[in-house]
This record gives sequence, C-alpha cells and structure tokens, in this order.
Amino acid sequence: MYTIREWAADERPRERLENLGAQSLSTAELIAILLRVGRRGETAVALARRLLQQFGGLEGLHRASFSEVKSVKGIGTAKAAQIKAALELGRRLQLASHGERPRISGPEDAAALVQYEMSALEQEHLRVILLDTRNQVLAIHEVVRGSVNTAQVRMAEVFREAIRRNATAIILVHNHPSGDPTPSADDIALTRQAQQAGSLLDIEVLDHIVIGGNKFVSLKARGLV
Repeated sequence: MYTIREWAADERPRERLENLGAQSLSTAELIAILLRVGRRGETAVALARRLLQQFGGLEGLHRASFSEVKSVKGIGTAKAAQIKAALELGRRLQLASHGERPRISGPEDAAALVQYEMSALEQEHLRVILLDTRNQVLAIHEVVRGSVNTAQVRMAEVFREAIRRNATAIILVHNHPSGDPTPSADDIALTRQAQQAGSLLDIEVLDHIVIGGNKFVSLKARGLV
C-alpha cells in the first residue's frame, strides 16, 4: 500500500488542513483524507483524482450509486461508505443552513432546498413544497416516485398534505434523471392541471421546478404556466 507519509509535512493534506483550514485543500485532497490510504503504486490523492475523473467531478460522484463507487479499483466497501457518508453530511448541512423555516422568494430558493439530493436520484420523484402565507416552508412532501405525468399523478395526493397542514401555496418540484431539466409536455400539462385544482381549493400553485443534474428550470420563469 502506497501512502503519503513520505511527503514533506507541509505538503500532506491532513497537516495542511490542520494548519491552513479545509478551504485550502483541493477536492481531491479532501477526498484523500476520507480514503486515508491509496493502493500499491498510487497515493490516496492520486486515487481521489482518478475517482473524480471517472465520475466527472464531485457532482457525478454524488449521483453515482454505492455499488458504482465501490466497484472502482482501490475503493471497496469501506471507502465507498466513507465517501457516501461525507456527501450525505454535506447534503444535510445544506438543508440545515436554510434554518427551520426557510422563506421562498424565487425559484432559486426552491431549487436550493432539494437540488443536491434530487439531482442524484435515479428515478423521477415528484415533491411539493408547502408554504404558508409568508412563503415560508412548512414541509416538503413526496407525492410520487416513478413516471411523473398526468396519467400517474393524482391531484388528491398532490394537495393532501397541503390541506392537512393548512398551506396557502405550493411549489411542484421533480427531477429528470437524464440530467436535462427541459420541461416536457407532460410537465406543463401536470402543472396546469394542478393550478386548476388548486384554484378550487384556494391553494395557489406558484411554480413547477424541474431539476436535472446541477441545473434547474422554473416553468413560471419560462412563461410556460
């Protein structure tokens, strides 16, 4: 096993993190700290760089399944678990940074709440962000998992939690596992159907956010609803 103990102390990732702070390290160096050791003929930093290259960067590593990460030569179960655990902590920190009751003032705020997690999902998921009279988030409720279209989605389920929690508005959000957030005809039809149902319930459908990879599209901003 080839390690970086032979490096000068001021070049080792752990020592640099301790002395200069985590922000001074590259993404590969931070992952190398998680990996602890590399493999024969390859340091932990080199292994981390190869891992990032194989999955197309940190975003691709986040989207990769556990088995895909585990299958990389030199990773295995323990290292894959450490990487996935660290990525999940990052996701939870992002959610916590918004506070208990984040306020939505635009599509960017809505997307930021769910994009990190939903961009890595391998199936389509439809969720609703429930809002109060001040556009503060009451909850995020999952409606359906699988194909998101007007044939599969029941309006009663879309509004069930909104009614239960006395929400005054909702934002639809779903993901495209392909990575392309371009809204489909079904996405537009679903949004219009939800708006019609919401008008009868006095619950406004403010927007529909489609997430694809590290991008998103607001149907409202596009003038599609």
